[in-house]
Amino acid sequence: MADPYFFGYGSLVNLATHDFPNPRPARLKGWRRAWRHTDLRPVAFLTAVPDAESEIEGMIAHVPKNDWAALDEREWAYDRILATDAISHPLTHEVEIAVYAVPQSRHNEPSNHHPLLLSYIDVVVQGYLRAFGEDGADRFFATTSGWEAPILNDRAEPRYPRHQQLKSAERGFVDDRLTSLSVRIVHPA
Repeated sequence: MADPYFFGYGSLVNLATHDFPNPRPARLKGWRRAWRHTDLRPVAFLTAVPDAESEIEGMIAHVPKNDWAALDEREWAYDRILATDAISHPLTHEVEIAVYAVPQSRHNEPSNHHPLLLSYIDVVVQGYLRAFGEDGADRFFATTSGWEAPILNDRAEPRYPRHQQLKSAERGFVDDRLTSLSVRIVHPA
């Protein structure tokens, strides 16, 4: 029987946000990341969308005893999709790997009413910096669409439930990359 794993491409790359065992870098072919909004949440969040020309880095981790309940609860706005054949990874035993994504019919572009959260971006980029270094974090920015959406600067009072404290260099990296993308930062009312 194949061991169950998930492929994370956003906050699940940041190992400080979960304790799933045996995390390993991996790549998902045929998908890219996008900032999207659904009616399920007041803010935009990352999802994976099919794209035959793209490949994204992320982390796989084991789901002990095939107990998906905690992860399904965390990722409740997403569908869990079997993606084993699209994922390259270093494991040598038989695994079955799922990815969480929101079906195309259920998401829209982010908007002024549904911005990206800076505290969420911070968590994701911190994970990429720690797992893949600056080059990997730059690839995260390059393989993610939707940066034209407004970004709510909620660092003073983080709204993202798994927010993390960034080191000064990590925060500077995020701010520098967002500046280079000419994003629009908005502040809480």
